[in-house]
Amino acid sequence: LYLRAFKHEGELEMWAADGPGEAMTLVETYPICAASGELGPKRRQGDEQVPEGLYQIHRFNGWSGYHMSLRVNYPNASDRARGLRWKLGGAIMVHGDCVTIGCIPIQNAPIEEVFLATLDASRAGKQRVPIHIFPRRMDARGMAYLEQYAAQDKRREDLEVLWKELEPFYIYFETHHQVPDAIIDTKTGVYTLVDSPDS
Repeated sequence: LYLRAFKHEGELEMWAADGPGEAMTLVETYPICAASGELGPKRRQGDEQVPEGLYQIHRFNGWSGYHMSLRVNYPNASDRARGLRWKLGGAIMVHGDCVTIGCIPIQNAPIEEVFLATLDASRAGKQRVPIHIFPRRMDARGMAYLEQYAAQDKRREDLEVLWKELEPFYIYFETHHQVPDAIIDTKTGVYTLVDSPDS
């Protein structure tokens, strides 16, 4: 199982494959029904930003105050390296109830589907289900948009660097329909794509 979120388009995708190494198929696309912050990563507590980067689902709450919730393992090593000056915050969730301050909310019926599928995948031996959160689809059109967006933003250098690092992960999945492996440099926070042997 693999989850992919796009902030600009307001979509959460759920992909699945029958076994390791097999190409994934799109199961469903769910509308993200509320948003906070803007394009760009989460760098500190209280900025109301939805994180951007490569994460995993690592906790389940079927009794959440937001109907059901899946906890994202923000901050990851990249966030910690790049946000050292700030308290980073946490408690980033995919949840129901259509309200948010930095989370990814979908409607209640969809969160039940995603919650159960993710829980089943975890129980079947995949301890942490990957979720990749992108600013938008990072095809040629999307990258042109992001380049213009960054050029007008005070966080320009941070945005340009991160988005260039995330682009290969988007392209790899679009090409192979398999979740790309990543290395995160714990000192610099840089994401590096690890190509599979058959790529």
